[in-house]
Amino acid sequence: MKKTIVTVSRMYGSRGTTVAGKLSIELGVPMFDKKIIEMASEKSGLAPEFIDTLEKQSTGSFLFGLASSAYSMHGYHYNYDLPVSYSAFSAQSSAIRELAQKGSCVIVGRCSDYILRDDPNCVKVFLYAEREERLRRCMEEFKLDEKAAEAELKRLDKSRVNYYKNFTGEPFGEAAAHDLSINTSKVGADGAVAVIMAYLKAMGRLD
Repeated sequence: MKKTIVTVSRMYGSRGTTVAGKLSIELGVPMFDKKIIEMASEKSGLAPEFIDTLEKQSTGSFLFGLASSAYSMHGYHYNYDLPVSYSAFSAQSSAIRELAQKGSCVIVGRCSDYILRDDPNCVKVFLYAEREERLRRCMEEFKLDEKAAEAELKRLDKSRVNYYKNFTGEPFGEAAAHDLSINTSKVGADGAVAVIMAYLKAMGRLD
């Protein structure tokens, strides 16, 4: 296989992590998700718990970063000229580029599609799913009734959109920004992997 970095961006509830894991096994390459958080924490001195919540809690406001300094470790920021949330994103971006340079891999979320947008070896995948299925997953994951899950799903969607917009300046999930968009409600996780593999083969990236 030619060097290939597959970035998997996803709506909440679209089984993105599952698809990424299965794809990494199929390709025989590593998948990076939590590893990015660990590396960013080491680079920035920020608590991994804070970095992990950035995507889930982003308000889309510059003030979000100013209010986040309580999560820093030992008072050290990766870049003293930036609010702590932007320092965290800078460290996270550095970690993603470092992992991509090492060889073929699958990278989950964290604006990796944008960060690696100019890498000729990057194949950008976006996963989405029907709202009913995403709502059901939200109810199951957080043990919520339908009304509470509706509110939580709305919050999660807004946070992910704001996070992406806040750090990239671009809209989240835009088809033109990705090589491949897949509705996992239609094909399931295994079907999504099969579609991605077929696409990589058509591109001449697989032996």
